[in-house]
Order: sequence, then structure tokens, then C-alpha cells
Amino acid sequence: MKKKLLTIDALQIDAKAFALSESNHKEKSLFGVTDGKAVGTYLEHKFQAYLQKNYNYERGSSARGIDFPALGVDIKVTSIRQPQSSCPFKSARQKIYGLGYSLLVFVYDKSDDPKTRTAFLDVKHVVFVEDKKTADYQTTSGILTLLNNDGNIDDLVAFMMERFLPVDDIKATELAEEIIARPPELGYLTISNALQWRLQYSRIIENAGKVEGINRIV
Repeated sequence: MKKKLLTIDALQIDAKAFALSESNHKEKSLFGVTDGKAVGTYLEHKFQAYLQKNYNYERGSSARGIDFPALGVDIKVTSIRQPQSSCPFKSARQKIYGLGYSLLVFVYDKSDDPKTRTAFLDVKHVVFVEDKKTADYQTTSGILTLLNNDGNIDDLVAFMMERFLPVDDIKATELAEEIIARPPELGYLTISNALQWRLQYSRIIENAGKVEGINRIV
């Protein structure tokens, strides 16, 4: 059978079918596993294998960046108990203008069955976040409030310093000038400063299907 070209629409349709299928599956290899990274790797690899049966696409990797480079989409898998994950740090701009790519987020609740010695991953949510919505909520909402109150470059630089954005004075001024010229959209992630960004997803789960650009798949 000839394989189809993977599109963003097809990715979301298949993510829903995969999530519903996975939620009815019992997995021996995950029994007793508490490492969220191991669970995430399992689910990502299984979803990729699921897609590769029917689609032709360029597959990314952690070494090469995002999972679907041609589509500009990265997969994130996280537990409902603490919906967050890490993300490569590129620049402070990502907090203001977004990560630069979209996210397909799988949120699961894992339980173990001692009788069968199998694990059960109940996929509670699947959310597609368009790249334009992947900035930090508090940073962008604060910037937009400043701009609405006639904020200038000095106000924006002070705001960035107060929020400990990882920028020096020169970079902060450059960013402030860009913000004045091109105000950001309101983002819906919580992005914590670290050597890698720490992305938190509670707000996108709450707003999925209510905000344009944040699609509830499951």
C-alpha cells in the first residue's frame, strides 16, 4: 500500500486514534516504572511506529531537534500528576514570541495492575498547541499590559529584568525595540528559566478547545 504524506491535520486525527487505542492497552514493560522520561520515550516511539505504517515523513530526533521538522511540530509526553517537561533553550525570545514550533502534547495517567503485572496508560488529554501560542503566559500578558498602558522601551527593559529573563542590558533593549515594533501574541505555556526551559501545561489543558490555536484532540 502506498504511504500518504503526513500533514498537521492527519497528525491530529491519528493522535486521537492512537490515544484511544493506547488507553485500552496493557503494557508489561512499563509495570513498576516510575521514571516519567522512560514512559514518555515509550509513548513517543510507539506513536512514531504507528504513524510510519501509513505515512511518509521526515522523522526528527532529540539530537536533530523536533520530532516532525517538516511540519514544525514536537511531541511532548507528560503525566497528569505533574504536567510538565523540559525543552532546549535557544534564547529569551522564546518566552516572548514562542518556541518557534508547535507542540503535540499527550497527557497520561499511569497505573499498575499487580495481578497481571502490567501497566495501564490512560491518555487523559491530547492537545495541539500552534507555535503562535507557545510563549510564556505571564511574560506575554505582562508585556501586553505594559503596551496598553503606553509602556516604552525603558518600561519593557525593567519588566524583563524584574522577571529575570536570561538577557543582558543590550539584548533586553534590542528585544524591547522589537516588542514595540511587533507586539507578541498572548502565550499559554508556563516557561521556567533553567539551563533547559521547563514547560508546564496546566493552562493549555484548561484552555484547550476554548482558545484559537489550542486544539483539544482528546
